[in-house]
Amino acid sequence: MRTIEEKYQLLEELISLARQRRDAGETEWMEFKTNIGESRCSITYEGVGKYISGLSNSACLKYKPYGYLVLGVEDGTWNVVGTNLRIPTAKYGNQDYELWLRKNCSPIIPFEIEEFEYEGKHVVIFEIQAATGEPVNFKGVAYVRVQSNLTQLKDFPDYVRQIYNSQKDWSSEIVKDATFDDLDPDAILKARELYAKKHEKLREEMKSWDDVTFLNKAKITQKGKITNTAILLLGRSESESLISPAVARIRWIYKDSAGNERDFSIETCPFVIAVETVYKKIRNFKYRYMNPSLLSLVPEELDTYDPFIIREALNNAVAHQDYGCHGMINVVEEEDRLIFSNLGSFIPNSIKSVLENDAPEENYRNKKLANAMVELGLVDTIGSGIRRMFNKQRERLFPMPDYDFSDNRVKVTIIGKVIDIDYAMLLTKDKMLSLVEIEMLSRLQMHRPLSDDEIFYLRKRKLVEGRKSSLYIAKSVAKATGQKAEYTRNKGFDDNYYKDLILKALDQHVAMSRPEIDSLLMTKLPEALTDKQKVSKIGHLLTALRIANEIVFGEKKLWRRR
Repeated sequence: MRTIEEKYQLLEELISLARQRRDAGETEWMEFKTNIGESRCSITYEGVGKYISGLSNSACLKYKPYGYLVLGVEDGTWNVVGTNLRIPTAKYGNQDYELWLRKNCSPIIPFEIEEFEYEGKHVVIFEIQAATGEPVNFKGVAYVRVQSNLTQLKDFPDYVRQIYNSQKDWSSEIVKDATFDDLDPDAILKARELYAKKHEKLREEMKSWDDVTFLNKAKITQKGKITNTAILLLGRSESESLISPAVARIRWIYKDSAGNERDFSIETCPFVIAVETVYKKIRNFKYRYMNPSLLSLVPEELDTYDPFIIREALNNAVAHQDYGCHGMINVVEEEDRLIFSNLGSFIPNSIKSVLENDAPEENYRNKKLANAMVELGLVDTIGSGIRRMFNKQRERLFPMPDYDFSDNRVKVTIIGKVIDIDYAMLLTKDKMLSLVEIEMLSRLQMHRPLSDDEIFYLRKRKLVEGRKSSLYIAKSVAKATGQKAEYTRNKGFDDNYYKDLILKALDQHVAMSRPEIDSLLMTKLPEALTDKQKVSKIGHLLTALRIANEIVFGEKKLWRRR
């Protein structure tokens, strides 16, 4: 912690620097605001979080160790006027404000808060560490200062690349005091087998290589020195302590249909063996297609999960785990799905960019580890492997891999069955759909959220209809895939059809209560509507009939006007 004199000095240096460089456009890593509020010189509670992201990323771009957000100083005049923010007592909703800020920044970055009185005015300074290796996000969005404007980083791909290229590759660091005796001989033999399979032309030559030569050529060691990559992939189980506080562990959990944990195991390094151990624990039963219409399109029986998908998802988690977060890789096996998760943000930013781009990703969190795993044939380059996973699920008519990037982790869910026969039929009938379109439609069948832009795109392509809260397959697609009945159930009939049903029922029964009318129509209204929406629609139909003098209300019943 700084002394009060050091805090004064920091504030005066920042103000002096801002005045000197006002016209030079070199202060994107500093920002001055007054109060928490909505006025021109103020900032909102959420705005502080956005600036923490933007100033951290801008500091990286400007090669500064820190960015600074100063509250209590007017921007432009740099007069110290004080701020109304008091960090020790500040709340956001029911949460401690400082804790809320730190929880919503990812990856986790250190920032110090200096709070003090300066000439009788309250000042708060956020000293924010520069981003390293990947952009800093606030609530899932990365920001950057461009001149005096705070904007989203995604609009500046060159800046994104520059931040990723600042990555310190943890996986390439030399492990102090580690020797070849800390590596597992069986793991080295396994690595040799994998390398020979990947590089068939070198199989004979490899026989003359000693372990030092082999591990250098496989990009696992660095000039004969043991790297973090070498410990992760080939280290003895007790060697995990050499890379502490990083954690080299994969946890497998099996849950029954009720969600109860029935079995688990935790595997540590060497990962070349641990991955295979976890793979063998997964219950990959045979899946039989129950719908006769699908049997001519796919094999009648196949594994629930394609082996490539299991290995690719698991090895990707190993390759791209943020080992600086000191957590485990998790594989959760449920009745009809596998869930793989690793800590750290998803470097390509979106699945859409992976599916659209043919080129491999340029940036990796663990470049040496990823390269070594490519050399051993454990992973494809990021992007091509993911696209293969999507295509294999498409061939099976199963839902696409479902990615979730919340909470600074990458979680991918692989479902091992057909969950919507209409979606499966769509994949067989419309061969022109792109992987991006199929991924969006896959989320639709799994009731996962679609953005407004995605919904707009699907509507434009005439692939979906209905309200945002109850989308369904569009009529044009329904015709092409034999889903006309499904479309009608979702879309429903003309209002006159329902009105006619009500009037005919009243002719037969003279009078009916509202619950009786609801019972008559509920199963005939569009399935895309919720029960609440159906009740509301029935109310509108009855109101229209009353205004048209077709029915009257009385004695808690509806009557046909004679």
